Amino acid sequence: MEIRPIEPDELPEFGRIASASLGRSSGTFDALRAEWTLAAFEEGAMVATYGMWPLTMRLNGEGIPIAGVTAVSTFPIYRRRGYVRAITEHHFRSLHDQKERPIAVLNASMAAIYHRYGYAVCSTQHSYRFEPRFLQFPHPIAVPGDFREARDDEFPLLVDLYRQFRAERTGYVHRGRAMWEAGVLSPPIKEGHLSTLVYQEAGKPLGYLIYSVDPIAGEPGFARLQVTVRDLVWLSPSMYQAAWQHLRNLDLADMIVWGHVPEDDPLPHILAEPRMLNVAVRDGIMGRIVDVEAALPLRPYAAEGTLVFDLQDDLCTWNTGRWKMQTTGLETTITRTKEQPELSLPVTTLAALTFGYFNATQAARMGKLDTYENDALIRWDAVMRTSYRPACSDIF
Repeated sequence: MEIRPIEPDELPEFGRIASASLGRSSGTFDALRAEWTLAAFEEGAMVATYGMWPLTMRLNGEGIPIAGVTAVSTFPIYRRRGYVRAITEHHFRSLHDQKERPIAVLNASMAAIYHRYGYAVCSTQHSYRFEPRFLQFPHPIAVPGDFREARDDEFPLLVDLYRQFRAERTGYVHRGRAMWEAGVLSPPIKEGHLSTLVYQEAGKPLGYLIYSVDPIAGEPGFARLQVTVRDLVWLSPSMYQAAWQHLRNLDLADMIVWGHVPEDDPLPHILAEPRMLNVAVRDGIMGRIVDVEAALPLRPYAAEGTLVFDLQDDLCTWNTGRWKMQTTGLETTITRTKEQPELSLPVTTLAALTFGYFNATQAARMGKLDTYENDALIRWDAVMRTSYRPACSDIF
């Protein structure tokens, strides 16, 4: 078996193998550069693929360089031979050696696959599916502004509003133009329509709403319409309420769907009948701390503190051992130590704590860590807290 990055002329074969396993168009991976890939070869034939987007992701308000793992697949006739594990180990060793992207993040096709490699679920993704008539608010907020259509030359304004929105959040990625155009601004289906609206008060933009209106297939007579919210960015409560009031007024819409809802989204808390949102819950992004010594100093923390812990990591063995982390909140150091540990935990639990997915007290109740000092959990909870619940509105 040989593991190496592909050559540029091997990209079509890379896309063919990845699409055969993942059920996605082979063109999905055309933007991957050869140096961002790994592939396994058996007797010269490509049998497994693996890609990495060099992304930046917010962690409690700081932009952190991450490896956005994608295109992980093995051609069906070569499965159960350990190719994905071998490529993953190769990639993790490379990330550790380079010290540039100490955290790997992915959108899992099946979470069970990636638990084996030390990934942990680090966010919860909600989705809504409801009729517009249920957008009723018992205590509506005054909306002093209005929407206008974004002009073709206002892409920089959308980027700036998105930057302000994600500034203190966790899990949101820094989008390049290609990610915008392949995601929230991608063309609608042939019969559909895409709307990009900017909300402003006294001429000041305070957010945007991007949605598509598409016919519901298979219905005779007049077309039934579905509104799909692609992106919603708000910098004030009035902007948030204005967005839903606007969608409520789309009289011909039968259904509103939003598939990438943050866990702490306000709508269930301000709606008259929140159960009518038909909230569905699933796992969101999965994170993997590849190099704990390089990763933990990168994010800001919510309080000063010193944390001493034993860490277990069967795959990235350089993480295993006893560590001492000292932080002022903004500046953090982490070193190996022989001091008595407060906690003992696996790398999967540490990833979830780092993203703020749950706190140390909750982890202890779930049996995801062991504690040796009574006051340690309170201190860990205070230090590791994030300003917002982790969420990611993009697929990579």
